[in-house]
Amino acid sequence: MDMPVPSSFNDISQDWRLRHFVGWVWYEREVILPERWTQDLRTRVVLRIGSAHSYAIVWVNGVDTLEHEGGYLPFEADISNLVQVGPLPSRLRITIAINNTLTPTTLPPGTIQYLTDTSKYPKGYFVQNTYFDFFNYAGLQRSVLLYTTPTTYIDDITVTTSVEQDSGLVNYQISVKGSNLFKLEVRLLDAENKVVANGTGTQGQLKVPGVSLWWPYLMHERPAYLYSLEVQLTAQTSLGPVSDFYTLPVGIRTVAVTKSQFLINGKPFYFHGVNKHEDADIRGKGFDWPLLVKDFNLLRWLGANAFRTSHYPYAEEVMQMCDRYGIVVIDECPGVGLALPQFFNNVSLHHHMQVMEEVVRRDKNHPAVVMWSVANEPASHLESAGYYLKMVIAHTKALDPSRPVTFVSNSNYAADKGAPYVDVICLNSYYSWYHDYGHLELIQLQLATQFENWYKKYQKPIIQSEYGAETIAGFHQDPPLMFTEEYQKSLLEQYHLGLDQKRRKYVVGELIWNFADFMTEQSPTRVLGNKKGIFTRQRQPKSAAFLLRERYWKIANETRATSTAAEQVPPGLFTADQNVSGLSFVVIYASREH
Repeated sequence: MDMPVPSSFNDISQDWRLRHFVGWVWYEREVILPERWTQDLRTRVVLRIGSAHSYAIVWVNGVDTLEHEGGYLPFEADISNLVQVGPLPSRLRITIAINNTLTPTTLPPGTIQYLTDTSKYPKGYFVQNTYFDFFNYAGLQRSVLLYTTPTTYIDDITVTTSVEQDSGLVNYQISVKGSNLFKLEVRLLDAENKVVANGTGTQGQLKVPGVSLWWPYLMHERPAYLYSLEVQLTAQTSLGPVSDFYTLPVGIRTVAVTKSQFLINGKPFYFHGVNKHEDADIRGKGFDWPLLVKDFNLLRWLGANAFRTSHYPYAEEVMQMCDRYGIVVIDECPGVGLALPQFFNNVSLHHHMQVMEEVVRRDKNHPAVVMWSVANEPASHLESAGYYLKMVIAHTKALDPSRPVTFVSNSNYAADKGAPYVDVICLNSYYSWYHDYGHLELIQLQLATQFENWYKKYQKPIIQSEYGAETIAGFHQDPPLMFTEEYQKSLLEQYHLGLDQKRRKYVVGELIWNFADFMTEQSPTRVLGNKKGIFTRQRQPKSAAFLLRERYWKIANETRATSTAAEQVPPGLFTADQNVSGLSFVVIYASREH
């Protein structure tokens, strides 16, 4: 059948077997390459797959070319030797087999359960068990691209930034492959395309006097300031000279953590934002530009300055938009559903470390990314989980010493074996929802106890990384009852009262669960998915969205009033009633991983 790419395959057809399918699916397409790609031996041809969930094998013209494990990150292969084979135009057949089965060693993990009672189930009947609360959409959910570089090319760029008085420092490292005979010229341009610093060679430091810092949305009158790092490569090869060119957006900013604060550019930063999912009608987790732009307009309308990529790395275009609009990101890997002791094994640990290497390599240069999250709600009370999390966190810090590392916990503070190793405590709690349901009067007491216990034991800043209530849009009841819009609003109000008692002390953020309703596996507790969104799956607001908007704009104004930058801005510049302009048309072209 025809299958659009990018999209999840599950919701495209009317066949229920495809929606719930577990196993191998096969994609295939033929293309004809431009003559220059096939005849110029100084050209390198690359096949790049944005993501394939969850295990993929790739053939080019029937030749086994590439394999990859993990569903939310890009991978690629140099296919030049398969297409530069003769004088005729190269017809290319690309075949990609994808298996969405989750096992104890995949990330996220899962188990296959065979049901053997033949009075109830046919022979060989099995189900995929998952331990997370979102639908296991699968397929080619991001773009598949063919692109070219010279045979000597810029392979990777790593940028770190710091501030020295009123000057910004940009440290760069450039990896070149294909030849040792090359020259690199580096320029840093400001937003007006004026050159502000120059460099040469594979590594160096660029100094920017009078630097314009990258600030989060609503924290400065000019947020998300981006410079452009231009890298020009010239090289000699056996076939003659070649050149390569790459432009990398650079935001100059610092991130630091104290025992009670999260600092961006030396100023206290308070996360007031959301958790999201890549999820929508029909397309599933398939990347979609109109949906992305709509979501960013809603974030800006809401006054949100941050989100967590729950519970997997989002598309690269999402991260680029965050850089451009100052939306701060807690970048989370697919370490969700680590609920059983058998999931904390050495094979899983090795794979988890590999995934963090891929996440950091892809997202390390995004100024919007201020913290890595290595897991969501693991069984962190287990001794084996403590060692596992310690190793993954240490590995992530070694990969990127410039950012704090966390995982998101729902364990008891006294039993959590992973908390000693994180820089920031992230807590999920659902008071008056999953327990003491209906008893909104208990939230403030229970939330205060939670914060005080965690802070007393670990002396680290805390983010309320999830809280919320299931809400069916249009359900109303007063006094508030569960599943109504009134109950969601009342629950949020009680949480906010508790958060306000601690956010001027050591609580540094709050992220509502969830931005929008999303699909889950079927169960008696889910009515067409998880309904904890403040927006519906179609991005229409529930009553709680207006409550949260009022709160977030109020916090933003309070933050600006206490910052040095507030002196430069007339009072009341940012208000909940302002007309936030829409996003203009942008083109973000795909290129190499950095």
